[in-house]
Amino acid sequence: METSAKAKLYSLNYSNVKTYLFTLLFVAGNIALPQLCHLVPYGGPTLLPIYFFTLIAAYKYGFRVGLLTAILSPVINHLLFDMPSEAVLPIILIKSTLLAGASALAAHRVKSVSLLAILGVVLSYQLIGTAFEWMIEGDFHIAVQDFRIGIPGILIQWFGGYALLKAIAKL
Repeated sequence: METSAKAKLYSLNYSNVKTYLFTLLFVAGNIALPQLCHLVPYGGPTLLPIYFFTLIAAYKYGFRVGLLTAILSPVINHLLFDMPSEAVLPIILIKSTLLAGASALAAHRVKSVSLLAILGVVLSYQLIGTAFEWMIEGDFHIAVQDFRIGIPGILIQWFGGYALLKAIAKL
């Protein structure tokens, strides 16, 4: 379902085969990008690559594609590469799911690709996810790690997500 003349944004259903095809595409991206980022020392925690294509999936194709991408990406990465580790997998899944929801909601409300909306998405999932991480870990210092060392990744999500969504806006 197209929701904007400026940018084609969709909300695909679970009964639509495109939901699963796009999910596979975005999960593949969320598998490949972390592998590239982990070639750099501390690349994962600094660049936060596991979230990038979840943002794109949910913003462009809706909550269902985003949710499937959010859940499958970390689980498959963990099973194949033991990254993320079992200890942080629940936190990654929570943050990924929050990202899918925030991204789909922003796209639905704004109905266009907006730099401000994407900033709101990234900050909202990070802030709420940090609160969950603090409750689960019981350690504020650990919970704010994405804000302590992940600023490059947050900026990549914001500006890179915007650029990629603008590039595929008419698809």
